[in-house]
Amino acid sequence: MTDSIPTSPILNAEQIMGLLPHRYPFALVDRVVSHDPGKSAVAIKNVTLNEPQFQGHFPERPLMPGVLIVEAMAQVGGLIVSQMPDLPKGLFVFAGIDGVRFKRPVVPGDQLVISCELVSLKRKRFGKVRAEAKVEDGIVCSGELLFSLVD
Repeated sequence: MTDSIPTSPILNAEQIMGLLPHRYPFALVDRVVSHDPGKSAVAIKNVTLNEPQFQGHFPERPLMPGVLIVEAMAQVGGLIVSQMPDLPKGLFVFAGIDGVRFKRPVVPGDQLVISCELVSLKRKRFGKVRAEAKVEDGIVCSGELLFSLVD
């Protein structure tokens, strides 16, 4: 996983929307700053108070739900497989989550730096990605995400 973050995007928001099916309020990748298609990616998710989950999670102490942190990591993983050659057409969805751990809360104003690398791809239908999300220099979440192709 990387420690330095380039300042210019490799993929901007419009390009990301062309690669991922997610839309508001579930488009959780703002910018890709490093991308080796089929191998790895590093992306940014800017966390803002204007996001809908903070109305109820929690009004007096807004915290980004862990499931949304994992979803953001999965979307970065999706960018890795979305540009792999010779994959069948379809949608990659969650098949499992292994060893995911949360280290500290994520709050509005934080910038998640999400690093993912492909661990394996079997029969062009099942993938595993190692993912890590950081805020500043500290890890907030890490684990392995498993994907399956839905026809």
